[in-house]
Amino acid sequence: MKMFFIGFGQAGGKIVDMFLEQDRKIGRNSFRGIAVNTARTDLMGLKHIDMKDRILIGQTVVKGHGVGTDNAAGARITLDEIDSIVSGIDRRGTHDVDAFMIVAGLGGGTGSGGTPVLARALKKIYREPVYVLGILPAPEEGRLYSYNAARSLTTLIKEADNTFIFDNSAWKNEGESIKSAFSRLNDEIVRRFGVLFRAGEVGSAGVGEMVVDSSEIINTLRGGGITSVGYAITEVVTKKSKPSVSSLIGGIKGTLRKREATEEVLLGEDRTAKIISLVRRAMLGRLTLPCDYSTAERALVLVAGPPDELDRKGIEKAKSWVEENIAGVEVRGGDYPVNSSYVAAVVVLATIANAPRIRELMDIARTTKEDVAKSQERKPITLDEEIEPLFE
Repeated sequence: MKMFFIGFGQAGGKIVDMFLEQDRKIGRNSFRGIAVNTARTDLMGLKHIDMKDRILIGQTVVKGHGVGTDNAAGARITLDEIDSIVSGIDRRGTHDVDAFMIVAGLGGGTGSGGTPVLARALKKIYREPVYVLGILPAPEEGRLYSYNAARSLTTLIKEADNTFIFDNSAWKNEGESIKSAFSRLNDEIVRRFGVLFRAGEVGSAGVGEMVVDSSEIINTLRGGGITSVGYAITEVVTKKSKPSVSSLIGGIKGTLRKREATEEVLLGEDRTAKIISLVRRAMLGRLTLPCDYSTAERALVLVAGPPDELDRKGIEKAKSWVEENIAGVEVRGGDYPVNSSYVAAVVVLATIANAPRIRELMDIARTTKEDVAKSQERKPITLDEEIEPLFE
């Protein structure tokens, strides 16, 4: 799948930078991307996005120093400079793109405020779907960050074709600071979505027997709303038995052939069981957004690994198991052959109806809004007419 990534703000820029780094390391050309920010230093810290693809906005307003946590300012600046962002996207090339993905941390100012504005603009200009990968702040990052995330998320659900969520609070280890966790969490994001969005691309291991192409992913996500992704991995164990000299003589050859045939059947059953187990782990384990998976309207199952380890029967049975456990009946899936020492399963749970963290954010947004209104003696300053509906 040909993805065009737009890293919006500090967190988004770093993650897109990692996507491009991963793409180059494995010798692929599936991803392209740009970075957009109001802070010059954040753009300068990137390593794999070309300088010409780093777009600084809001220079006349914030002088390259960023907007802090003011997501209203982020929205206003993005609206004012949307043409320069779109020009940067067109300059990078969009003729063969299957979808756009805006990546942003939802707790700050630039990405939180600008992403809904950009999503709306891109949907007006391009026919390809526009997705968002939003990073939720952990509660200890502060109430303002949670409030920003809630405001941004409420609008993103309306503007984007689908919104993937990665919840930092669910992935941070106990006692680990957010700052020290960022690099590890970003790596978790890139690993999962890197496998998913490369599905269908022809690699050195060939084409899958059950190809998951861009249309499969797009149809899974077409319902909009919020999506969570599960992931599980297991190492490939190679077992090669060497026959003894005596086994190569006379009638023992026939016995050996029968034994090998029996072992092949057992290995096939073992591969089937391994695939089913791996998909179960992916769906029942730690999701990018903890949620009630039974409320998903659609799902997609992708299994990646060496061709010999990819079992069609196992994938079909795993798809049936997922279908039995979600609200909807649309479950797509297939395999993605790669030359690796592992087998990985990705489960996309699209249009989730119940996620405790989302409810918590909305409660924080309501109470914060009420507290702010009570503390102000004068009427709050409203946003520009075009921006205000984005944060209702």
